[in-house]
Amino acid sequence: MAKSCKGLAMELVKCLSESDCVKVENRPYRECAKEKSPVISSECVGIRETYFNCKRGQVDMRARIRGNKGY
Repeated sequence: MAKSCKGLAMELVKCLSESDCVKVENRPYRECAKEKSPVISSECVGIRETYFNCKRGQVDMRARIRGNKGY
């Protein structure tokens, strides 16, 4: 179960690496991931939200019994 969100994490890093926040402004990934929509694309925001829900599902006891939904 620890690896169930790994694919989303890799997609998020890939999406952020293609954004202007990392390319043009040379800011770290963590700082760009915390930004709101105008700085990063809406696709990255969607992936970030999905990744957050995946990580939250790992600590939710109800989801731990059933397994993580999704990816």
